[in-house]
Amino acid sequence: MNRSDEPTPDSLEAAAEAFLQLRPRLFGIAYRILGSVDEAEDVVQDAWLRWQGTDRSVVENPGAFLATATTRLAINVAQSARVRRESHVGSWLPEPIDTSMDPHVGAERGEALELAVMFLLEKLNPVERAAYVLREAFQYPYDQIANILQLSQANTRQIVSRSRKRLSAERREPVDTAELRRLLEAFLAAAATGDIDALEELLSADVVAYADGNGMRGVARVAVMGALRVARISTFAKKFIPWDEYRIVEVNGLPALLTAKEGVTTALVTITVGRDGIDGFYWILTPEKLRAYERSSHRAVPRRP
Repeated sequence: MNRSDEPTPDSLEAAAEAFLQLRPRLFGIAYRILGSVDEAEDVVQDAWLRWQGTDRSVVENPGAFLATATTRLAINVAQSARVRRESHVGSWLPEPIDTSMDPHVGAERGEALELAVMFLLEKLNPVERAAYVLREAFQYPYDQIANILQLSQANTRQIVSRSRKRLSAERREPVDTAELRRLLEAFLAAAATGDIDALEELLSADVVAYADGNGMRGVARVAVMGALRVARISTFAKKFIPWDEYRIVEVNGLPALLTAKEGVTTALVTITVGRDGIDGFYWILTPEKLRAYERSSHRAVPRRP
């Protein structure tokens, strides 16, 4: 073989191998910033195209290069996505992902992965969200985050600190997964039988329920607040959500309730729990988001770009 024909460190084959090793982390960054499986996959694909077209012989740290490209691409997508989400009918909730089939997305840390936390992240602007995700979920040093976001270190520290305080004011304490499963099972049993009293006993007085149906018939378009109101709408759920089976699944690292009709997923429900019971419901009913959850199980095996 001619020496010039031998594989080199900056060859496309070597570039693909380096990218595959980093891809789970890149997807984890993009997904947390965007709250969308499909948008995150598109960002990762665009990062690959940039990596493919770059003079890799001058890149000293492929991980830093790809994290920078992915974060900046995700910020651009998040900025344009705001307009689309404002036209979404009713509450907009992040797309769920099956972390039991794809543990890589939460392998670094579970931080900023729970649906309730990702829902809170939407209150931050894209740059604030990116800074928080890079620091809290992936523990990047401040100097690297500053370089990625093209900000000063002092400004970066302020952004992360401000975002952390803003989110901590609304976040719940972690709850044992076994307790979450028990509460989901108890909620379903009471809702299925129409037992409003039993439902109220499970709920915090100031419980809030969000439903992402994007205009679906019978789906509340605003948050429903208060134990009695949430209990009442829960007993009517089966009239608008067809299902003949259910199971507890893992969604974004925590137990969630999945309902299905003839094998087709019809709803995903996650909860948050406070000191006096369930204080948050997140109903995902939009078909496109349910399909995204089903597709997420296929991400478990890394694919060549």
